[in-house]
This record gives sequence, C-alpha cells and structure tokens, in this order.
Amino acid sequence: MSNLENWLPGLAGQWSWIVQVFVVVLLTAFVSFFAKRLLVKIMARLSRTKTFWDDIIVLAARRPIGWMVWLEGLDIAADIIYAETQNTIFTYSDSVRDVGILICLTWFLLGLIRGAETEFTRDSDQIDQHTVEAIGKLVRLAVVITAALVILQTLGFSISGVLAMGGIGGIAVGFAAKDMLANFFGALIIYLDRPFLVGDWIRSPDRSIEGTVEKIGWRVTVIRDFQSRPIYVPNAIFTSIIVENPSRMDNRRIYETIGLRYSDLTSMDKVVEEVRAMLESHEEVDSDKTLMVNFNEFSDSSVDFFIYCFTKTTQWVKFHEVKQEVMLRIAEIVESNQAEIAFPTSTLHIADAIALEKA
Repeated sequence: MSNLENWLPGLAGQWSWIVQVFVVVLLTAFVSFFAKRLLVKIMARLSRTKTFWDDIIVLAARRPIGWMVWLEGLDIAADIIYAETQNTIFTYSDSVRDVGILICLTWFLLGLIRGAETEFTRDSDQIDQHTVEAIGKLVRLAVVITAALVILQTLGFSISGVLAMGGIGGIAVGFAAKDMLANFFGALIIYLDRPFLVGDWIRSPDRSIEGTVEKIGWRVTVIRDFQSRPIYVPNAIFTSIIVENPSRMDNRRIYETIGLRYSDLTSMDKVVEEVRAMLESHEEVDSDKTLMVNFNEFSDSSVDFFIYCFTKTTQWVKFHEVKQEVMLRIAEIVESNQAEIAFPTSTLHIADAIALEKA
C-alpha cells in the first residue's frame, strides 16, 4: 500500500485507498488479458509440434490461469480495503483466495485428464475406448476427493478426523451396500480384463444370458438379446460365471454328417474324394484349418460320411450362406455319382421265399 501511495503523490487522504483498489483491479484485468493473449500465441506455436501433451497442458491451463490472476488481484484489493475500513468480512479474503486457487488447480488437472483421455481414444485400434474412459473416471474421482480433503484442511478442518469418520462410515456403508460395491468392482474387472466390449455378442452356459452388449455401466451391463429385449445383468455376476465371446472367433465351423444308401456303398470313395476336393478349393473355406471328409459309420438306414471344416467368415448371416452353398454342392456331387442321400427306410428280407411258398 505504501508503494502505491508513493506512486500517487497528492492523493493521500481518505480517498487514496479507493484509488489504490481501482489501480489493483485495473492491473489485474491487464495481467489477465495479457496472460490469455500469451497463451493463445503459445497454443498457435505448439499446434505445429508433433506431440500432443503440450497442447493439452496449455488448453487445460488457459481458463484456470485467468481466474487465478483475478483471485490474487482481488485478495490484494481486499487487504487494502480491510486496512482502511477494518471490516472483518475482508479477513476471509486469504482463505477464499486459497480455496479458489485449489479449485483452479483441480480444474486444470481435470482438464488435463479429459484432454489425455480424448487423445488416447482417438487411436481406437490400439487402445480400448471403454478402458480409457474407466481409468479417466477413476483418476478424476481421485483428484476431486484429494482436492476436497485439501480444501477442508485449508478451511481449518482436521483431515484426520474426517478420515476417521470416513473410515467408520465406510465400514457401515460397505456392509449396507456390499452388492453395490461388488458390482462396482465387477465393472472394474470388466474394464481391466476386457472379456467383452460394447457391440460384442456374448453368452453364458451357466446362465440364460445371450445377446449383444449395449452398455457397460458401473452397476449393470445392458445386453440386447436376439428378440430385441434388454437384459440388465449386475456386474458382480460376471466374476463368477463363464462367458463366451463368439464375436472374437477366428472362424466358424461346419460339421455335418451325410448318409448314402447301402446300395451306394461302392460310390463312397469317389463321393468322399470329390467333396474333399470341393472344400479345399472353395474360396470361403479356410484350408489352413482342420479339414476332414471321411466315411464314418454304418448306421441303421445309411452309410455315413462327415465333413469337418471352417469358414473364413465369422459373420452369422454370411456363414449360413456359405454353409448352404457347401451342402448344395455336396448334394450335386452325390447325384453326379449316381448315388442318393439316404432317408430312414425299413426292408423286409425273406430268407427262403421258394420253400415258404411250397409250405
């Protein structure tokens, strides 16, 4: 204050403190404007660099810095007013400034986390978007809780007392909301282990759960079954059941048994050989996987051979189109060898028809 009085000679007296407050506010506005302009120029230069961290830091700090300048300037103005008026309300200016600066720092860290989350989710091929979002939520929650504790300490509250109360309350809440906590940690395990993602088709042989994952929340996972009905599954269930993820299959399997008539047994070798050649040359059948065509069984009404192969596609609709084409080609091969696909029949065999007729 004495420095300002030296700069403003002749204004000493009852109005000098008003002039000093005006000068402080004016300088604060100038510094805030200059800081914002400087950050804009820095951002323009940093946008030309390859790294994204400098852009994230400057973008996250742009607005909090302006508020921090104003908090410091208004605190100085409040000290000048208190020295002149002795109004006790201005004694809280330091605490307000400290809390405001802590809020600005929290604002900056949250912006930094949000910017990093956005940058990491851009490259969705290498990093799972939902895992990044889950980690971002946890880090933001940790920052907010830490900031709240520091603000309480700044305001004069004992953190040890708050933590002790929180520990006792946490035990009580833990017993009362154990299912909710189990679902929360179940969601955390899903985000970390990634047994399935949004859009995957999953099913469980342990439970009547099958459908497409629509949403992975912190309490429940929403699955849309094949009748378009939503299924809301608590996340804790996924820690104790087997989950199949057909969406991650490399291939789909064709495994069928075809029966020929007993009278066509002599054509079996030719049919099996031609079917195997057809599958090996089929553009939609993966010849690098196991491929088998063999005579398999003398059954009651037919002699059977089986085909065992894998398609290149994993799409459900296209798989059935490929399977249909394969089965129709097998029928053509059987017909081209003057054989027929057998169906259940019964034949009455009379051992000695002449003797029976004489009797």
